[in-house]
Amino acid sequence: MEKVAFILKTTAHPTRIAIVQLLAQHESLSVNDICERLTIEQSLASHHLSGMKLKGILSSTREGKHVFYSLKMREVVDVIQCLAACTFL
Repeated sequence: MEKVAFILKTTAHPTRIAIVQLLAQHESLSVNDICERLTIEQSLASHHLSGMKLKGILSSTREGKHVFYSLKMREVVDVIQCLAACTFL
């Protein structure tokens, strides 16, 4: 239960959930790709991405000027999908 509580606390924002769902569909994406697909500002995306990376939800790799993010803790997707399937939401 502690791991589930950690996941919920770390992803408790619509933008973070959208980022996780997007990364669940792709092996990795650059910050620019994430911004374009979610139509959000780069500063907002970077804020959420760095927070989730710091908590161990995401990992990142740098290729030149671009930073690519991917899911490190795949269980996050299961928790979000389970909650999305609840009929009371």
